[in-house]
Amino acid sequence: MKVKPFIPVLLALVFLCSLSLAQDMPKIVDVKISGNTNVSESAIMAKVKIRSGQAFSQQLIDEDIKRLYATGYFTDVAVEAKEATDGVVILFYVQEAPYINSVVFKGNRVFNEEKLKQWIKSKPEQFFDKWQLRTDIEEIRLKYQEKGFADVKIDYELDTDKSSGKTTVVIIVNEGGRVRIKSVNIKGVKAYKEKRILKLIKTRNKAWFRSGVYKEDVLKDDLSKIESFYKKNGYLDVKLGSEESYDKKGRMVLTLNIEEGKQYKVGVVELKGAEVFSDQEVKKSFAMKEGSVFSYESLKSDTQSLQDFYFDRGYIKAAIETVPAVNPETGLVDIKYSVVENDVNYVNKIDIRGNVKTKDVVIRRELKILPGDKFEGSKIKRSRQRLQNLGYFEEIDFDVASTDEKNKQDLSIRVKESKTGELSFGAGYSSIDEFIGFVEISQRNFDIMNMPTFTGAGQQISLRAEIGTIRNDYELSFTEPWIFGHPYLFGLDLYQHSRDRARDIGYAWDEERKGFALRFGKDISEYNSLHLRLRFDKIDISNVADDVSDSLKNEAGSKNIHAARLTFARETRDNVFDPRKGYYFSSSIENVGGFMGGNVDFIRQTNQFSYFYPVYGNWILNLRMNSGIIDKYGKTSTVPLYERFFAGGAYTIRGYDERSVGPKDTVKTTDPVGGEALLVGNLELTFPVYENIKGAFFYDLGNVWAKKSDFGSGGYKSSLGCGLRLKTPIGPISLDYGYPLDAESGDSKSGRVHFSMGHKF
Repeated sequence: MKVKPFIPVLLALVFLCSLSLAQDMPKIVDVKISGNTNVSESAIMAKVKIRSGQAFSQQLIDEDIKRLYATGYFTDVAVEAKEATDGVVILFYVQEAPYINSVVFKGNRVFNEEKLKQWIKSKPEQFFDKWQLRTDIEEIRLKYQEKGFADVKIDYELDTDKSSGKTTVVIIVNEGGRVRIKSVNIKGVKAYKEKRILKLIKTRNKAWFRSGVYKEDVLKDDLSKIESFYKKNGYLDVKLGSEESYDKKGRMVLTLNIEEGKQYKVGVVELKGAEVFSDQEVKKSFAMKEGSVFSYESLKSDTQSLQDFYFDRGYIKAAIETVPAVNPETGLVDIKYSVVENDVNYVNKIDIRGNVKTKDVVIRRELKILPGDKFEGSKIKRSRQRLQNLGYFEEIDFDVASTDEKNKQDLSIRVKESKTGELSFGAGYSSIDEFIGFVEISQRNFDIMNMPTFTGAGQQISLRAEIGTIRNDYELSFTEPWIFGHPYLFGLDLYQHSRDRARDIGYAWDEERKGFALRFGKDISEYNSLHLRLRFDKIDISNVADDVSDSLKNEAGSKNIHAARLTFARETRDNVFDPRKGYYFSSSIENVGGFMGGNVDFIRQTNQFSYFYPVYGNWILNLRMNSGIIDKYGKTSTVPLYERFFAGGAYTIRGYDERSVGPKDTVKTTDPVGGEALLVGNLELTFPVYENIKGAFFYDLGNVWAKKSDFGSGGYKSSLGCGLRLKTPIGPISLDYGYPLDAESGDSKSGRVHFSMGHKF
């Protein structure tokens, strides 16, 4: 206690001594550089902090030396202080690193010199940096190992010209030989068959479509896959290793050693802190029950499910703590979930950011959560999904911001807009339409009142022209999804379609259709909607083939087709542009003629169903069903050929000629004449191949019947096939090969290739 009064005095003495020492240090009168050839003196002085006029400081000099070494320009830096009349002169002696004149390779055969130079950063006209060169050598070594040269050895030499100070970097490659695998053996597997483990790995012996080349990085990845597999199935203590040996021909015999250990299972699952909801209700979200296999992956998933359970009910601040512990008495893993529920939180206000073109109201009308609502996760997820389905945004982020009010939080929505206006054009070939070119200008976020940009109100407009070998189409379409601020859809379509006679795809006549359509729609619930379409068409049939039956010749001439179609639709797909799960269903009833006027009277009922399910990763299973029935009435005794159902070809039953499945003209020709009933099913599995390319396997089944009373009566045609799906800037391309399983006389029995090209929308 008596010492404390002297501490301030002691500190003052230390300060005065330091000040006195600083005043005794000699003054720097000049700073000079020596030994530099390629690096300018100004460049070196820019890195040196000590200057003339300062007091001499060894600390500053040491820091300057470190900075000069860090440039990579010098292999040696020394400093000398020489006395002068008024102080000292600081001399920096530098020894420059050699300047790289060129980089050459020796011993390389697998990769040429140009390819090797692309992978390194040591370049001519740079200072030699041995650390960078070591990194370059490691990069080259990895490239060789990826090709199967596991024993590659790489070194370097420097050939320096003392007069110029420049050096040639010689990288010496000893490639060795490719190591091929003779066999892969697995030891220690008890819980599974060895074949099950082999399916997990890519490191295999040579076989069809397998090179059998040993790659170290692939083996590491394989061991990681096996470890993950075991731990996912409860073997938490699993240990793995590998051994290599070689036969007389130098081929590798690879042995994977697996110590499985014990399989852990779940013991007691305890839930503490759940007061608002019963334990039984909360535990329904858990995948791991008592007695099931324990894994940390499932534990993480169950913890997230518990968090989502509370989040979906407005408890966004619920805190979850999960503690797994092995019970020494039972040997089982007991799991304890501790929940701090906190209070329900409500939405205070919704803040939208990032939208430059799109009006706030266009975004807000898609939200299923509103100010004053609970913070329910299900509503937020659905709101995000609806915004994604607009196709206006590249990124959509939801966040929560605190407020001064208790249990009230702001919902922040940040979007990054994508380009919604498109001018697309192109040409292609379709197995249906042959050669065709198109041009289209469209805007998916149109605003008819916002001059001069005409964007931001969520309207859709497109003008499209298609000109081809046998088909010419022109169409103008406009859609307003919210009429005068109310959730009612209105659309207008103007169109003209013409098709020349083409017997090979089921058209024995020229056809021209002109008309317009009015569309109205309304969402009747979250996923359900009603749509009404009124169309008024004038159809001209001409140039009918001479050898067709009289009933087909009677189709010639003009008719007015006036129709009203009411459609109920249910949409649950996660993304309408690239669905992975969910389904779409629609059922329509269309009245043609009758109270609508026109020259033909009939009722058409159609159904569509498309279901998507992720089988594994990005492997998506798609089941599609289409059905339809036509029932004529009034003075109409025959449904016009151009209003009947047809099947066969790229969009219905692949492997058969276009429109060839179903009734045919049996009087004079075998031309397809369509029917009053249709049923088609498609089962398709798509999988990723590379970036925007997908592969597909499919099975098609269906038929068309002449009379509605024959619907589903038999005569089905089926096919198997495979194909490719490509996404291109101007639209999707599909290439399918279908093999007919029920070909009849006149059908191609060797299968057909179907090529079609859509357009970007």
